[in-house]
Amino acid sequence: MSVSKAVVRIPPENFSQGITSSGLGKPDYALALKQHDDYCQALKDFGVHLIILEKDTEFPDSAFVEDTAVVNEKCAVITRPGDTRRRGEEAKIKKVLSRYRNTECIKEPGTVDGGDVLRIENKYYIGLSQRTNRQGGEQLSKILKKYGYDSVFIEVTNMLHLKSGVNYLDKGVILIRKDISLLSCFKTFHKIAVSPKESYAANCILINGSVLMPAGFPDTYKKIKSEGFNIRALNMSEFEKMDGGVSCLSIRF
Repeated sequence: MSVSKAVVRIPPENFSQGITSSGLGKPDYALALKQHDDYCQALKDFGVHLIILEKDTEFPDSAFVEDTAVVNEKCAVITRPGDTRRRGEEAKIKKVLSRYRNTECIKEPGTVDGGDVLRIENKYYIGLSQRTNRQGGEQLSKILKKYGYDSVFIEVTNMLHLKSGVNYLDKGVILIRKDISLLSCFKTFHKIAVSPKESYAANCILINGSVLMPAGFPDTYKKIKSEGFNIRALNMSEFEKMDGGVSCLSIRF
């Protein structure tokens, strides 16, 4: 599916005060800005029009816009973030997305993070995690069904979000961490298995025929390349420190 637009938000000066459990140290803010610029340039190089939002110091994690909405051709579902410290980010994103899509909202007590929502063709895989609860998942599933999309639930353990461990590339190919590769819901797909030492590289995105992935993971790079995909590898070190991956930095539609 082609991508024509993407919402991105510049990391704020207090980015390092965001939520993280990585144990990788404090991010370098200047380097984070440079890496974000490189990310935005890659999207533009792939033919995507960027909707660039200004920094929001009220929310240190606000550069990770993906968690605030689930967008497809027919609607935008505004989420309700699972961590209370991020509540409010979604209201600001709703104002932006309402210009482009009919919007629906996840309501209390439901919680959903966009990082737990994986679309494969016309089916959604909804991860139930510490950030996305059953009530939120069921609300999202009901909304998506109204617009003609099926969905299934997956229990997420040992990782932050579903898309921390599995992502769809194209033509039946998924990139998936070895420790979850036996999940029955993915048995019909051709799998590129990501080794434990390169688990961060499981979070990649396909943009108009090219794969955007984090740099520094040669085994995963080789495996994706061998499947015939064009690849752009970006340094994501400062976002990895804050538990963020390639998909987290944009809402693509």
